[in-house]
Amino acid sequence: MMFHLFEWLGFPGPFNVVRYLTFRSGAAMITALGLALILGPAFIRWLRSQQGKGQPIREDGPASHLITKKGTPTMGGLLILMCLAISTLLWMEWDRPFVWVCLFVTLGFGAIGFLDDYAKVTKRSSAGVSGRVRLLIEFVIAAIAVFVVSQSTGTVLQFPFIKAWAFDIGWFYIAFGAVVIVGAANAVNLTDGLDGLAIMPVIIAALTFGVIAYLVGNAVFADYLDVRFVRGAGELLVFCGAVIGAGLGFLWFNAPPAAVFMGDTGSLALGGAVGTIAVITNHELVLLVVGGLFVVEAVSVIVQVASFRMTGRRVFRMAPLHHHFEQLGWSESTIVIRFWIISLVLALSGLATLKLR
Repeated sequence: MMFHLFEWLGFPGPFNVVRYLTFRSGAAMITALGLALILGPAFIRWLRSQQGKGQPIREDGPASHLITKKGTPTMGGLLILMCLAISTLLWMEWDRPFVWVCLFVTLGFGAIGFLDDYAKVTKRSSAGVSGRVRLLIEFVIAAIAVFVVSQSTGTVLQFPFIKAWAFDIGWFYIAFGAVVIVGAANAVNLTDGLDGLAIMPVIIAALTFGVIAYLVGNAVFADYLDVRFVRGAGELLVFCGAVIGAGLGFLWFNAPPAAVFMGDTGSLALGGAVGTIAVITNHELVLLVVGGLFVVEAVSVIVQVASFRMTGRRVFRMAPLHHHFEQLGWSESTIVIRFWIISLVLALSGLATLKLR
């Protein structure tokens, strides 16, 4: 909105900076952060008044959580989504379809997560909406998004490190892209189990893919790096800026001991957003590197369930992986900070794939 307003005014004087994508992305981040910090306290008080006893705690989780997490309200993802959406709409160019696709997936997955959180709170149970129903709706939303994106970007799957490996997989790309988006959303959801654990890796991933989107959306940089040019992808930097700002604002209240949890409302939405950006930029496989922490957390659950069903034995003391380290005696803050460090290293490794081709 601000871009079109000042465009109508002719970008007078110092407002000429609104032309620049980098300025608007920074403005989106600051706007989302400011909104989160201003609205956060009142929003958390409202959640507490509505939820009473807070989020139901899993009985099969760490015993300490029944004490330390009890009474903490959930659905903090609503604060993230509100600040993210307002900031993005305020600073984006409204004629950029890729940003609208990201908002569609983010808000759509956020709505699914909200219904799940609402069911948990009202039923006073850690079980929410049926997993099958939730996955079905997620795949429908993701498939629609991938179909729309593929009309502009095509259906070519690129491999990192090896520039010669690029294959047009046709209609199968719709299913593949949907799996990427849904997988990312649920991997972040599984990671969200400790105060501050999921939100910082999401911020790091958003920053990384913001850089990737900016580079692949610029013909000069794309040619220099020998990556596929995606016209209009650069505007996703504004969206990523809003994600980072809203995430940092939420982290202010989610830092240990958390005053609020993001819940499925936030984790599904943010994971879906990162997955969608990976699809738009044709860096789906790089997401496995940048989001490696989320991948490992999800795999730990799959391995644990498969092992127990087939052999009756558990590979980890508890899954997801962060609970395993809790059972080993690691403090919550130690796990969170070390996982943040791992996320940063993986993000840098993902960026390195841009040049190592």
